[in-house]
Amino acid sequence: MPASTTNPLRIAVLADSDTRWKWGALTAHRIAPANSDIRLDGYLLRGRATPTARQLDEVGVRADTLREVTGLEFLRAMTERGGTEGGGTDDGEGKAYDLVVLSLVGGGVQAMLHGLRNAWGDRTDRPVVVTGYVGVVYEKLADGLLLRHGADLVLANSRQDADRFRAVYEGVGADASSVTEVALPFLGGAAYTGTHDPYTVVFAAQPSVPESRKDRTYLLERLVRHARLHPGREVLLKLRSKPGEHTTHIEELPYQKLAQRTDLPANLKLVYGHMGEVLDRTDLLVTISSTAALESLHRRVPTVVLTDLGVRESLGNHHFVGSGCLASWDELDAGREPAPDPDWVARQGVAAQGGYETAFDTARERIAQLLDAGTLPPLDPYYTPVTAPGYLPGILARHHLGPDGAPLPGAPAADKEAGPVRQIVRRAARGAYRHGVQRVAPVIRRMGEL
Repeated sequence: MPASTTNPLRIAVLADSDTRWKWGALTAHRIAPANSDIRLDGYLLRGRATPTARQLDEVGVRADTLREVTGLEFLRAMTERGGTEGGGTDDGEGKAYDLVVLSLVGGGVQAMLHGLRNAWGDRTDRPVVVTGYVGVVYEKLADGLLLRHGADLVLANSRQDADRFRAVYEGVGADASSVTEVALPFLGGAAYTGTHDPYTVVFAAQPSVPESRKDRTYLLERLVRHARLHPGREVLLKLRSKPGEHTTHIEELPYQKLAQRTDLPANLKLVYGHMGEVLDRTDLLVTISSTAALESLHRRVPTVVLTDLGVRESLGNHHFVGSGCLASWDELDAGREPAPDPDWVARQGVAAQGGYETAFDTARERIAQLLDAGTLPPLDPYYTPVTAPGYLPGILARHHLGPDGAPLPGAPAADKEAGPVRQIVRRAARGAYRHGVQRVAPVIRRMGEL
């Protein structure tokens, strides 16, 4: 159903962090059927990781409208027909959206799937619902996948992920037809052509890997040592967020604060900004397990996944076993530059040798078919009050939904446009939460270890 300029394809993206907003919005553009004119409405789920204006600006993905909502407010917006504030048609008829992208943590996806199923009831003209993962899936595979089951499309960012996803669904007797192989939507940029002047090493930091002060201090010290051993190089510590901001994962010990206690050499700098722009000047990308490694490999930038802290599931670097990219700081200091295994790279969907342009074709075709069908069955998640009576109700309750997906009695009423006072209170509450996570919680944890 290619949309015309007078009848654009209406897409809603619900995201709960800056990185998930980036994935969801870019995915929406990638999977829209060919030649579609798109109207994109963004919804940011109110919570601890709701992105700040600075984070949204850094992501650089624009929408026709963008507003902060609770889960219940989002569900209400999805049930309005025509002429909605969120971008429905002007004729007052028909559905508000053609396509809904749920870019949330697994529990949030599951809650919205049940909430939408309840809200839409027996409607057959409902939107197509899509979900997936922001990056590398290295932990809680079964848990996260089953929480996403029930969407029309569950996107897998690589051939390897698609095979794993189907195996999980089929293994529990769930329908696996929703699994659709694509690629990470933010891969791109010019291919690496040779050494920059000065030669630039970038360490892509992660908010939650590793977690301990000891390990994070160790990594910073090794970065400092590398900079001092190679004074002719520019060494960059690429940071995801500033202190007080949250991203997809909680960061209790920001590198910025650790760096304040360290005498940094002149050729080592802390940088923010779009990862693609940083990669434009990178000669060697170093990380523990960041998705930035896949962005780097896609552009054929020399890439290293560190083994200094071991190759462990808790770090996520086990995902890169077989990649040819594993190495330690000692090896890097000595001049080693690992070469990626082309077969491994191909299985990850990064298409370093081309073919990325067609990676989303299958998803586009499936969505076009669903839109052309005109009628769709109710959403059908694997988890129900029958299959998971001790698990599902708690997940739904966190979003003020009952076991049937209906709003719980006493759930917060719709909050149209928050006034300035309420906005100030929200920012203060969010700031207090982040202060507790980054300042109070670590102190209490250390006291408990005495």
